[in-house]
Amino acid sequence: MKIVISVLVIVAAPFASAQDPIKKFPERAPNNFDTQKMQVSTLLAAHEYPAALEAAKALNKRVPDDVMVYGLLTDANVELGNYKDAEDAAQWMLNLRRGNRPALSRAAHLRELFGDAEGAYELMDMALQSTPPTETGERASILTQMGHLRLSSGSINAAEKLFEQALKSFPSYPSALGYLAQVRISQKGYAEAVVLLQQRYQDEPRAGNLYDLAEALQLAGRESDAERAFAEFESKAQLESTRKDNSNCKLVFYYADYAQEPAKALKVAQQEYSWRHDVYTLDAYAWALHISGQDAEARKQIETALAVGIRDAKLFRHAGEIALKAGDLAAAEQYSEQARIAVASLSH
Repeated sequence: MKIVISVLVIVAAPFASAQDPIKKFPERAPNNFDTQKMQVSTLLAAHEYPAALEAAKALNKRVPDDVMVYGLLTDANVELGNYKDAEDAAQWMLNLRRGNRPALSRAAHLRELFGDAEGAYELMDMALQSTPPTETGERASILTQMGHLRLSSGSINAAEKLFEQALKSFPSYPSALGYLAQVRISQKGYAEAVVLLQQRYQDEPRAGNLYDLAEALQLAGRESDAERAFAEFESKAQLESTRKDNSNCKLVFYYADYAQEPAKALKVAQQEYSWRHDVYTLDAYAWALHISGQDAEARKQIETALAVGIRDAKLFRHAGEIALKAGDLAAAEQYSEQARIAVASLSH
């Protein structure tokens, strides 16, 4: 496998206000290449991945040696689960401009998905070394991704330091707050995790962030607060469910694991699966199929996700429970052991 994202960091919230001027500009300059790249970025921000992919392909055909067009191709393909195409596009970025930061971050994300967390960390460290101290937002993003990679590898102390460093560079950086809350949860510091996730939700009131807060409230023993947060999450997630920029995967797990409504979980999962096949969508779809009694298809979907190479305790745990229900005790034991190893590493 070649070198191969922290996907292009684009804030989706201002999409509606930002889209109109970008729509109007091409009327005056329909062939402006930079404007068309901005349009693709806008589509990515709105999670319109199939449209973004087609637009990026057209730009690539027009100018086949533009580095950032390959970045757009990488981003869209990753989100759709087209990992081989994403890898090829990221490799082109590196071939055209060796060591450029956008390529390094994308290659790192792909390496993580392919199961090479240490290789991913090395690439992100290279990106950090080339980022000036004045670029505080970019440094916070890179440090947060490095912390995430250390966290997923079980290096809790190293992850904690990286998240704290990110927050020094960019106070209240949402992703760093969320990951630092995961560290606190692994340390059984549930009350502090709640505070961190409340801060993140206040700064970025997205449905998915509310779901994480609800889970932390439940772990902290604040059952009534957790119930209210879950109910509010359901309402917010349902409102955005038919949009591409949604919290459908978390809504699936809410219906499956908390509300105990398998039919609703499967309906939401099928809706999301109809247009994207990334590993996390496949996992949510597999779990919805499993709790609906469709374990043969569930096993197919979870194994397709794991075949990418991802090392994720939650996916392994789901695969184990699905295999057990399907009667394959050997596979169930193997997946469960992999999940235990991943969980144990996070308690070190």
